[in-house]
Amino acid sequence: MLESLETAAFYILLIACTLCMLMYWVWLGSKNELVGRLATYLTIFAVFTNTAAIILRMITSGHPPLSNGYEFLLTFCLGIMAVYLFAEFRYKLKALGAFVMPLPCLLLLFIIMSMGPEERIAQAVPPALKSQWLTFHVITAMFAYGAFAVSFGLGIMYLLRLNQAEKGEGLSPQGIVSRFPALEVLDELAYKVVGFAFPLLTLCIITGAIWANYAWGTYWSWDPKETWSLITWIIYAGYLHARLMYGWKGRRAAWMAVFGFAAVLFTFFGVNYFLPGLHSYAQ
Repeated sequence: MLESLETAAFYILLIACTLCMLMYWVWLGSKNELVGRLATYLTIFAVFTNTAAIILRMITSGHPPLSNGYEFLLTFCLGIMAVYLFAEFRYKLKALGAFVMPLPCLLLLFIIMSMGPEERIAQAVPPALKSQWLTFHVITAMFAYGAFAVSFGLGIMYLLRLNQAEKGEGLSPQGIVSRFPALEVLDELAYKVVGFAFPLLTLCIITGAIWANYAWGTYWSWDPKETWSLITWIIYAGYLHARLMYGWKGRRAAWMAVFGFAAVLFTFFGVNYFLPGLHSYAQ
């Protein structure tokens, strides 16, 4: 019974995320405020549905949902949507939804396309995962990755608006770009979001090292996951350092936010699914 409810919650979540994405796109092009409100309400509904799916998985499996790729992707989606909703309500930035909400939608589609029903079944916890440090590790990763997804969306918006500004030679923004905040606002928000996510990523790496020592007897083994997590950390550390010490803003900062999230995605997908290592259990 609970397994059926969990499956139903997953497909409802997929439908809700798809509708959210489409409604944000329609709102961006039509300026229909009713569609915009519905998109926000559906995103809130998707967050609750995602949470319900995770709770149901915890009940059926008897442990936190951290044992395979399906469960990690569910937490990844929740982190993206939760951070996005905070940004929308805190900064009145509904246009951001058109660039962020496709990400959880694509992650859920990836589950359907790459994982069979047997891979989504709750499994026993591998010995390496039986540690509270893993729970802290994944929670910090969930919100850090979610925030980096939001900074990616802000970076894309900045580049689109900058491109139109350069072509228009100072004319007022046209089309969907007219719904974006000013370039300075997008740049500053991306910086704030990365500033929020970077300490979480640092905690993610630290708790992961403690957990690795508990599970495998060493804090750091240059496993592909550890290596790419460090590369991602270096990219965002470089972003913040260049911003604070050399005043990097604008185009260069936006591209760093985009490349940083590309590293996040490779850390998750490239390592978990294509590179052999200690983290292969996440498949």
